[in-house]
Amino acid sequence: MLIDSHCHLDASEFDADRREVIARARAAGVLRQIVPAVAAAGWPGLRETCRLAPGLHPAYGLHPMYLAGHRDEHLGQLREWIERERPVAVGECGLDFFVDDLDPEQQAHYFDAQLRLAREFELPVIVHARRAVDAVIAAIRRFAPLRGVVHSFSGSADQARRLHALGFLIGLGGPVTYERANRLRRIAAQVPLDSLLLETDAPDQPDAGIRGQRNEPARLPRVLDTIAGLRDIAPDELARATAANAERLFALPAIDAHGSPVGAA
Repeated sequence: MLIDSHCHLDASEFDADRREVIARARAAGVLRQIVPAVAAAGWPGLRETCRLAPGLHPAYGLHPMYLAGHRDEHLGQLREWIERERPVAVGECGLDFFVDDLDPEQQAHYFDAQLRLAREFELPVIVHARRAVDAVIAAIRRFAPLRGVVHSFSGSADQARRLHALGFLIGLGGPVTYERANRLRRIAAQVPLDSLLLETDAPDQPDAGIRGQRNEPARLPRVLDTIAGLRDIAPDELARATAANAERLFALPAIDAHGSPVGAA
């Protein structure tokens, strides 16, 4: 009963076979997925994607890599979408200092505004942080109290500890399956179990078994098995713990093995 805590199921890469992708995920034991947005233009399509099947949970936000398309009025629209749609989180949002032509001040403007919304609506925030973890930590501290996840974590063990102290989880996906990812694999082995989420970031970040190919949520068990091996625990134990972490963070209802809410008739 795995939860893919970060999957862009609405992406155009899935247009040809989205229902089949969902079916393969369910067959692989991935019964729920968090589907974060990247830009205002994509919110309606993401909403429709999440209506395709049970277990698809939307988050709405403005991703830093799509900065050129963001406008201040989108922040007002985001407030309206949060009020009306009641998503499980705000995001994907954050900071990206890897791409040279993304203005840091403009990124911070949109990130800070989304942190304010997350705090106001008492929602978790899904954070993108590429070469920007320290700046993200500083922003989280400015707007505390907050909770959320830094997805596709690529920082240091010390940064992971500081995020944990702030009530944030870290998401790990395909990159941890590569044998040369030594620092990331050490973090996966050592961070507290209650601070871990599993993710695919599909269609991006394929695991080592499908290098260079389209990723999809049915690949999440490869991430599970890798991290379980690094921690020397049973995959079932890791699956239960990370699912519980996701349920707690995103306020998801518990479900049975068939995907139905526990206690439902």
